[in-house]
Amino acid sequence: MNIVLSGMPGCGKTTVSEILAKKLGFEAVDTDALIEEEHGEISTIFAEHGESYFRNLETEAVKRVAALDGAVIATGGGCLLRPENVELLKTSGKIFYLKTEVAELVDRLKGDGTRPLLQGGLEKRLKKLYAERAGVYERAADYVVDASGLSADGVAQKITELIL
Repeated sequence: MNIVLSGMPGCGKTTVSEILAKKLGFEAVDTDALIEEEHGEISTIFAEHGESYFRNLETEAVKRVAALDGAVIATGGGCLLRPENVELLKTSGKIFYLKTEVAELVDRLKGDGTRPLLQGGLEKRLKKLYAERAGVYERAADYVVDASGLSADGVAQKITELIL
C-alpha cells in the first residue's frame, strides 16, 4: 500500500512525505521531482510547452508511482485535477488531503518564484486555485488532515495515527 499526499502548493507534501517515509520504512517519491529529473525545471516546461504538456508528463509519472508498493507519494498541487490520476493513485494507495488555510500558504510561499501557476499576485492566485481545487481534493481524499498550524512532523504524526 502507498500513502498519497495531496493538497495546495505549499501545504507541505514533499517535506511530510520524507518524514513519513522514514517513520514507516517506506520510500519517499515526489511526482514533481521525477518530472524535473527527466525533463528539467517545471517552470521551464510550463514556459516552453504549456500546462497541458506538463499535465501529460505528470500523468506518466503517476502511472509509474502508482505501480509502487510501500511508498509515500507527494503529488503536485494540480495532480488530482485529472480523474485518471486519482483512479491510478487509488489502485495502490490511500489519498490524504493536507488541508491548509490560504493565509498560511501565502506565508510559506512568499519569495518562492519557482511555481508557474502562482506568478503575478501570490495571495490572489492562491485564493483562486484554492477555490478551484479544494472540492477536488476533498472528493478524491480517503482522509482529510487539517494541516493548518501544524509542523511537518505534526502532520506526519496525524497521518501515522490514522493508518495504524
